[in-house]
Amino acid sequence: MSSRLAVVVIDAHDTEKVASFWCDVLGWSVVERDEDGIAIGPADGSWPRIDVYRVPESKTVKNRLHFDLRADDRTTAEELERLEALGARRVDVGQPPDVTWVVLADPEGNEFCLLSRSVEDLPNDEKPPNP
Repeated sequence: MSSRLAVVVIDAHDTEKVASFWCDVLGWSVVERDEDGIAIGPADGSWPRIDVYRVPESKTVKNRLHFDLRADDRTTAEELERLEALGARRVDVGQPPDVTWVVLADPEGNEFCLLSRSVEDLPNDEKPPNP
């Protein structure tokens, strides 16, 4: 038997803003809320989900863990435009200029990447299963 990824936790000052950003990015919704944080996840209740917890300190260095996203129902360029309209911004974490992905940051500076190929561009054996 093995473990299963259940929750990814994001620390934030403004839990509402960060949770709302990731809900918009992933098409998820709030599934639980308390005074310390907000849990978001897919509408069907499947896992994993993301917990956004309030912390007092600011982010100061590059993330040790980050999300890699692929456009699912549009081109990568269209997805990049959508993410930037939601509040993502391009950041430099030392990546070479010829990388095939774009490094972005959420509203509180947590880095994530948009990969160059959309889900539709992947070979069939690499496509994730439909929910």
